[in-house]
Amino acid sequence: MEFETSYHINLNGNGNTKINGNGNTKDSGIGNGNSNDIHHCHTNDHHHNNDHAVYEANQVIVATVNQPKSIKARLQAGDCLYGMSFLSFCPTMVEIAGWSGYDFVILDLEHGFGGISEGLRCIHALTAANTPVIVRVPELSHVWVKKVLDLGPQGIIFPLVDGPQSAKKAVSYCRYPPNGVRGVATPIVRASRFGIDESYAKKYEKDLLILCQVETAEAVENVEGIAAVDGVDGIMVGPLDLSASVGCMHDPRNEKVKEMMRKIESTVLGMKRKEGGGPYLAGFAMPFDGPDQFRSRGYKLIRGVTDVGLFKNACVGDVSKFNMNKKVVNGEY
Repeated sequence: MEFETSYHINLNGNGNTKINGNGNTKDSGIGNGNSNDIHHCHTNDHHHNNDHAVYEANQVIVATVNQPKSIKARLQAGDCLYGMSFLSFCPTMVEIAGWSGYDFVILDLEHGFGGISEGLRCIHALTAANTPVIVRVPELSHVWVKKVLDLGPQGIIFPLVDGPQSAKKAVSYCRYPPNGVRGVATPIVRASRFGIDESYAKKYEKDLLILCQVETAEAVENVEGIAAVDGVDGIMVGPLDLSASVGCMHDPRNEKVKEMMRKIESTVLGMKRKEGGGPYLAGFAMPFDGPDQFRSRGYKLIRGVTDVGLFKNACVGDVSKFNMNKKVVNGEY
């Protein structure tokens, strides 16, 4: 599914811009510009003069591009989305994941090996593969949130949200004043196309997915209040942290953990839908509780695997297969 977006591009400087009969523009090389870059636009017939028209600088050109629907828009449409997490922050591997068809990729700054610079390179790779990015920040910190959102991801995950107050604080870090405390740098950050998308500040809230991770016994008790906070789009369920919070770190299949997950699921699914959609159930699938089970229980955003886990399993399986074949060749079986 695609929709059409228009960007208004101001051409500043001393140079003139030529627009030919095909609707392409080319810098004339006068003044500051010597570029031959092509900018697509539409012109009316009365502007044509010998198949060319010359416009002075500061003209506004409307460029129309097709973009896929955002993660949030797809959730609002009822889609169930499947993705994976990346801890290695390897741009090549993350681009392969993007081209493989995942609905989204989570860059994990909480447990992964990268920071903002490494994350930016991965976002570049995923953008090339037309794959949306969600970033899990390391902590509930306005500094981390500001730097992450300026990169332009479609979603953000806040870990260890234990109650409504923490959830409100998380949302405030994602909003510009007066609705929040996010620092303003719209003319120079990637999220706004470095200022080219002048409408970014007015529209980004509509497409930004905000997820709060419920991973303690206290948070489970407060899950309805967390999910009800204005601006929170969904609850992310982490079975491993839930198990650790009740003393079952090495036993995530424990009945205590299952009971907490059932409470989260029934509470969120039973809540009244918000005006902009949600709250949605999101979660980290496990080997013993896979993506299909999550989907059958009403989860709409499912993280299936991690890059490290997937590669580890492939490597271990490859070595095991070789050793098994070696024994067969040597007559040990």
